[in-house]
Amino acid sequence: MTHRFIKTALAGAVAAASVAISSNALATGGHDFRDWLADFHVKPKQGRFFERVATFPVYENLDAAKGDELADETAAEISAASMDGNVVYYSDSPLNRVGLIDISNPSQPQAAGTVDLDGEPTSVAVNGHYLLVGVNTSNSFTNPSGKLSVYSIANPRQPQWLADLDMAGQPDAIAVSPDGRYAAVVIENERDEDFDDGLIPQLPAGSLQVVTMRGAVTRWKVRQVDLTGLAATAPSDPEPEYVAISRFNIAAVTMQENNHIALVDLRRAMVINDFSAGTVDLFNVDTVEDDVINPVDTLLDKRREPDAITWVNNWWLATANEGDYEDASGEEGGSRGFTLFSPFGKVLYESGASLEHTLIRAGHYPESRSENKGIEPESVLAERFGREDYLFVGSERGNVVAVYETSPLRKPELRQLLPTTIGPEGILAIPQRNLLVISSEEDDADEGFRSTVSIYQYGAKSAEYPQIQSDPNQLIPWGALSGMVGDLKDPKTIYAVPDSYYAQSRIFRAEVNRKGPAIIKQAIVLQKDGATVDYDLEGIAQRQDGGFWLVSEGNSGSRPNLLIKTKADGTVLKEIGLPAAVVAKQISNGFEGVAVIGSGDQEQVLVAFQREWEGDPENQVRIGVYTPATDSWGFFYYPLEPATQGWIGLSELTAIDDTTFAVIERDNQQGPNAKVKRLYKFSIAGLHPAAEGEAFPLLTKTLVKDLLPALNATNGWTPDKVEGTALTRNGKVYVVTDNDGVDDASGETRFLDLDRLFR
Repeated sequence: MTHRFIKTALAGAVAAASVAISSNALATGGHDFRDWLADFHVKPKQGRFFERVATFPVYENLDAAKGDELADETAAEISAASMDGNVVYYSDSPLNRVGLIDISNPSQPQAAGTVDLDGEPTSVAVNGHYLLVGVNTSNSFTNPSGKLSVYSIANPRQPQWLADLDMAGQPDAIAVSPDGRYAAVVIENERDEDFDDGLIPQLPAGSLQVVTMRGAVTRWKVRQVDLTGLAATAPSDPEPEYVAISRFNIAAVTMQENNHIALVDLRRAMVINDFSAGTVDLFNVDTVEDDVINPVDTLLDKRREPDAITWVNNWWLATANEGDYEDASGEEGGSRGFTLFSPFGKVLYESGASLEHTLIRAGHYPESRSENKGIEPESVLAERFGREDYLFVGSERGNVVAVYETSPLRKPELRQLLPTTIGPEGILAIPQRNLLVISSEEDDADEGFRSTVSIYQYGAKSAEYPQIQSDPNQLIPWGALSGMVGDLKDPKTIYAVPDSYYAQSRIFRAEVNRKGPAIIKQAIVLQKDGATVDYDLEGIAQRQDGGFWLVSEGNSGSRPNLLIKTKADGTVLKEIGLPAAVVAKQISNGFEGVAVIGSGDQEQVLVAFQREWEGDPENQVRIGVYTPATDSWGFFYYPLEPATQGWIGLSELTAIDDTTFAVIERDNQQGPNAKVKRLYKFSIAGLHPAAEGEAFPLLTKTLVKDLLPALNATNGWTPDKVEGTALTRNGKVYVVTDNDGVDDASGETRFLDLDRLFR
């Protein structure tokens, strides 16, 4: 009876797609999927992509009249759009509000105010002229309560409260049926993770509330759907997490901790099918948090534990398998990817570790989560834009949304990656306006990052991101790029180094292209006396014999500032420190860039210090000059711009010729606070460095380029760490940002092609 009902409902979708699937294939849950897949022609790509057009910081909706301060924590978690697509509503849990953003002009979103609530908003949804808000009013885990607050948005910018519907527990996700007849509200009644080691069952059990939305709000009816007795894991305590509704009014509900999925006929408010989300075997993943991305491990039988779920073409289901539960044996769920199911629980496609590998290649892998759940796919949404069907999968820890093309005729095909800010939670499609909206919830004013809503326009001819990635045919992990140099012979080759975020220091060899991203082709692991080394590499310069000079930034503790000489294969030949009299003056920041001129007895190595040390004049930092032939140091002073907020220092040093050098000068601010990100040049012609204790010559600088316009050209959150510059043999200039290893940072790396600046 169950299969017959679903089969009848799905037949309309199958017919609409003109796909001849045998009744046997459907009845067996797509068992013959790969067989009939091969019989169809795959149409070519249309060549359209999503392009970020704006990033809206949620703090812009703070209201001084309500006593708000700029540093107050706020968040955009789940978003919905008005019927005309011109207003975005988002749940703001920290402030117990719903926020509004006017996106009439998507490239210039405007703060449109907030709606105060008497509880925590967990989700929002829109049905025509109604805004639905799930509000958690629970006073304890054992006494959960909540309501569905209904607002009129006949005027989308001025929501007016109409009614509250009791939800008999803690509401979480909300979905509205495509025909507007029903709303499904997940009642999670989440567990107390501090009680009994967070093990379930912990009653009261969760459920699904079905709201029939006919006539006036006062006439809407609420029915409860019991979800107990379905899952093998804690059947008495289902904790439903997310819900999605097909055009046939079938709600798909995930029970994340229970690792289960239920299908509910909303018309009858009854479960018509359910199945386990199952397990996955993962290969070539990193399971050790040792500051090295090393995807060589195997994880067997990992429970999927899906979070978000979506209907794909109204007859398949896609889940984001985040994981959330540690069982009594200490085993954590979460399979680091996404899965496509038939409505009967048959796995049609399993991404396995492929999405995680994609993020590794893009520099977005969160090494600090290796022992947990890796990239943690949390959100998923299927939607059609133009003539193409897409699946969007959001990585909560990798801070990126992967865009896949979907079709009944082939497996999901990765189309592009969309960089976000920290903690992407909600994915909202507004196809009638060709817009995609992604809300990211992490917010910390003290650390400089804020919650945002990012807006992407569909229709670009190419993907703008990533701008640098590792070879698609290899799995080369990378991140936190901090210094670069162009190869002396090959104009298409550059080298880059990561900083101390990662252990086992290495040099990356990359190939730059006229079109498309730079490609990292090789990772050269540094070795000293046959063992790996852990430097804080901040700069790299190539010697005439093909070897390198590197600088490692010291600190006020045990790590010294070092100038390091290596062979081309990464073998460390020599470590050079500063004179003791100079070391005694260190305050904090040290070596930040290196350049080399000459060779043999005429070789000189210049080193940039990031900030002033003890005794240095205000806003003047050292440029050290080391002469290997005499093992001696001399110094210049470089004049910094005065800081109006935070501090300003140097981030790179690059040789233009034997007397002219370029530096990156930057502040430590990000987002709208970023003001100084500049490329300067200076000359040492006719000047001689002075020894410690003597008067250092003051260099004269010339502005070459303000980097802020290029950094902001992709309409994202402005990065603070502009770290590396490479000047190639043919005169091209490239600049890279440090993504901080995706740790309290978005992970987005900007790789700027600045053409020929030093003609």
